[in-house]
Amino acid sequence: MPDNECIITADAIITMNDAQPRAEAVAVARGRVVAVGSLEDCRRMLPAADVSELAGSVLMPGFVEPHSHPLLSGMSTEAPAYNIAPWLVPSWQGVLEVAERAVREVPEGNSIVLFGLDQLLHGCPFPTALEMDRIFGDRVATIIALSQHKAAVTTVALQELGWADQAPDNPVGGTFGRLPDGRLDGTADEVPAVLALIKPALARLGGQPLGQAASYLAGMSRVGITTVGDMAYDDTMQAPYEALCSLPQLPMRVSVYHSTSDPGCAEPFATSVAPELLTKGGLKFWADGSAWLGTIATTFPYLDSDAVRRAGITDLHPGSRAFNYDRAELDVMLDTHAGQGWQMACHANGDLTVDLVLDAYEAALTKHGLLGTDHRWRLEHVGAARADQLARMSRLGVVPTFGVFQLMQWGDLLDGQLYESRFGARWSPTGDAAGTDLDAVHQSYHNDGNISPSNPLASVQAAVTRRSNAVAADGRYRFAAGNLHGPEQQVSMHIALKAITVNAAYILRRDHEVGSIKVGNFADFVELSADPYAVSPATVCEDVAIRGTWLAGRRTDPDGFVLAARELTPRP
Repeated sequence: MPDNECIITADAIITMNDAQPRAEAVAVARGRVVAVGSLEDCRRMLPAADVSELAGSVLMPGFVEPHSHPLLSGMSTEAPAYNIAPWLVPSWQGVLEVAERAVREVPEGNSIVLFGLDQLLHGCPFPTALEMDRIFGDRVATIIALSQHKAAVTTVALQELGWADQAPDNPVGGTFGRLPDGRLDGTADEVPAVLALIKPALARLGGQPLGQAASYLAGMSRVGITTVGDMAYDDTMQAPYEALCSLPQLPMRVSVYHSTSDPGCAEPFATSVAPELLTKGGLKFWADGSAWLGTIATTFPYLDSDAVRRAGITDLHPGSRAFNYDRAELDVMLDTHAGQGWQMACHANGDLTVDLVLDAYEAALTKHGLLGTDHRWRLEHVGAARADQLARMSRLGVVPTFGVFQLMQWGDLLDGQLYESRFGARWSPTGDAAGTDLDAVHQSYHNDGNISPSNPLASVQAAVTRRSNAVAADGRYRFAAGNLHGPEQQVSMHIALKAITVNAAYILRRDHEVGSIKVGNFADFVELSADPYAVSPATVCEDVAIRGTWLAGRRTDPDGFVLAARELTPRP
């Protein structure tokens, strides 16, 4: 990054630093904030610096996305893959039409990848290899669930894996669907099994993987994000990330969390890229799955409803059968890694799963003398978490990040169709977290990569209003206030904005670098068209536009970043 010196003024500078909430100007040198306060204060610090006036704009710290999957999202949603997410393709009939078009358009030697099938929102069962063959014929093809926790492939893809007649064992934390005779049915549940199943399709996808990833990262930059956590990293991603993070146009910092299913997960992260741009934050595992697939462990049952039947969920109360690990397996894994100094992160949606993981976390933290230390072990999504569990997280120093997008996209289904309202309406219990102890819980929000459109302000809007996305006449989802769910879980605008800035930085263990505008932090900013504190919470997404971002005091150029990445891997 250039050793630039500048002073920036705006109509308002919102620092997200409680010790100095607002400022008139911020001074930047060598990529970091060196003064915050009045214009005179900043001029005294940098008397020779140029002053950049952002008239009519509001400056905030760049938004932090603590849980995403940029590389995988780029590969699965950017061309030549086909994105069939419900907000783009609202019906199963539409998905079939996209599939027919893909068969015509994709060259014979390349695979076909459709990402984003949701049984509830598309109104269809998940296909097996038999149905996939009817759709795609003898092509290597895959359909990946919007949740990323399920996938299906054609028989040809199974043959390329050598699995058509000889079925492999289930990987730890995942399962392959099987026919009565034990052969695979072409489906997989949970991330370790899904990634293994779709390997042939991803390998023969073609396109420009670096360009696709850059395009996805550029999209995140355009909604104000300047730091991201990749929560499904493995060793195959190191070279692409190093290439992208070495580009001078890079628009954001990256923290990766290594999947524990990867054999090299605990190895040190050795890279020539500066750690402030690319670093390894910790290790990640998945303890359960998705409510939309019937694969989360809750103390309460599904309803016997049309929505549940449409999702193909037949086990109305899976309970502990939905665990990806039993307690003994968790204890072994955590015992292996706890003493290595890595921050642990666990996907846990159901309240029964949260109990399991907190029990295992507490045992490992106690055994390794980490209780009371600044370990910041993580829980991801925690959709069905109870108030007592959030209080326990606070006591243990465990930090939750809420998938508020689940409320946005599935709130109308969760509340009274999948579950009784007393459980479904309080999904993503942000209000309970705030009521427990804001400073101790450090709640943050995320969009989880391609599972929902990246938009931190949409998460803010949902958390403050507790309203799901409105659905337009064409069936497409909008970032607009829809139905109300769990109003007692509403939080203030201040709590919600902390959740996408300083608290999101905290869970990434980067709050000493990003997430607030204070002396010593990197000069990573987002320029807004209006003050989010001054608009209606119900229309934040409409009233506050993103005008650009800065990284280390340099205005980013998302389009230039994509072009530079594509030059690294020119189209064949």
